[in-house]
Amino acid sequence: MVDFLKNEIFDIISKCGQEMNTRVFVIGGYVRDCFLQRHCTDIDIVVEGSGIELAQKVGEKVKSHVSVFKNFGTAMLMYKGLQIEFVGARKESYRSNSRKPIVENGTLKEDQERRDFTINALAFSLQKEDYGNLIDPFGGVKDLQEGLIRTPLNPDTTYSDDPLRMIRAIRFASQLQFKIVPESIESIKRNRKRLDILSRERIIEEMNKILMSNKPSIGLNLLQDCNLLEEFLPQISKLQGVETQDGKGHKDNFSHTLQVVDNVAAKSDNLWLRWAALLHDIGKPSTKKFEAGIGWTFHSHDFIGAKMIPGIFKQLKMPLNEKMKYVQKLVGLHLRPIALVEEHVTDSAVRRLLFDAGDDIDDLMLLCDADITSKNESKVKKHRENFLLVRQKLVEVEEKDAIRNFKNPITGEIVMDYFGIGPSKEIAIIKDYIKNAILDGEIENNHDQAFELMKKKGAEIGLKKQKENEE
Repeated sequence: MVDFLKNEIFDIISKCGQEMNTRVFVIGGYVRDCFLQRHCTDIDIVVEGSGIELAQKVGEKVKSHVSVFKNFGTAMLMYKGLQIEFVGARKESYRSNSRKPIVENGTLKEDQERRDFTINALAFSLQKEDYGNLIDPFGGVKDLQEGLIRTPLNPDTTYSDDPLRMIRAIRFASQLQFKIVPESIESIKRNRKRLDILSRERIIEEMNKILMSNKPSIGLNLLQDCNLLEEFLPQISKLQGVETQDGKGHKDNFSHTLQVVDNVAAKSDNLWLRWAALLHDIGKPSTKKFEAGIGWTFHSHDFIGAKMIPGIFKQLKMPLNEKMKYVQKLVGLHLRPIALVEEHVTDSAVRRLLFDAGDDIDDLMLLCDADITSKNESKVKKHRENFLLVRQKLVEVEEKDAIRNFKNPITGEIVMDYFGIGPSKEIAIIKDYIKNAILDGEIENNHDQAFELMKKKGAEIGLKKQKENEE
């Protein structure tokens, strides 16, 4: 296994360990990724002794600053693009009401036992006498070869001790496209209520990694099958299921949502666009209605869904900032482009879509394209062909009217100066009237035509031009 340790930093760490008479090992993700032939720049070094002291000695040798985290007993340094973390071998015990362990010094064997999964418990020796030898007490290499996620100890112990590992298991299954062994699946279901002791921030950190995997539906399906989604994101869990009345059923909105997320993931690495895809239909459960002669309807689910976004972000302790507003906007607008397909595509409708979406129009169109799902291939083909017409119309109107970053040609200052008034509701009335006239194509998006319309509208609502402005 020495081939995996060709980087000179391992030889330096090994020699420092010998000088300190300390046993040193590479452990965890770097070792796992060597077997998976994945590039990895994060290296974890476990020491049967003081990780901080070894880090400081290595830092002196390579002339690199060492960051020390005494509360965690760890230290970290950077070396030629590698982030290397040093920690003393530990054994842990847990209280039932906390995921924070009681930590004691331990051996490599005890440190490996406390690891979350067998594939993350692999270690390489950095001792002179057996440099590069693999230490694999739990069959982690075999699990890598078979594509399995398994805990080193009894899964009930592993997951109850640190319930975040339940979501991490699903995250690794999603990222690596591995399977979680059946006994682990059953254990996750049994221990799901232990999520209550976790902070939402830690859960969402893992959730974001699931969403950023190549095929997020793998992880999302596992979260649902293990009953974890209903513990922290019930709005998505409620999308599952098909109701039938008078022989008519609607599609399973959970499966549809996962397909939309995968479709977006295939074309974009934008995390927040993937969140928009995940949440785009959350308004459907509360708007579902059966109408005789029509079937199942979900009227205004876009509007209701958009209204739900701030509450969901707050519930999950996600940022209540521009990212949230972006997701809310896309959820609220996700039916608009598709509606244009079904209607005669007028310049006015396209202008209003460009105005409302602004710089997010391209992301909105990607989401809407991803939202076209059906088992009927000819139906999908027809929708995509019609959707292409909308895209072409967007380009034409944008080139002609420059609406995407619309700025009203008439400012409040212009209105006040011309009519000799102060801040008032009349200013908003005039500006809104001009904006709508431009979007409806009644006038072009330029100052002269807008100024004439301002004078006309001002006269209609009783405003008079200042005398000094008389020609």
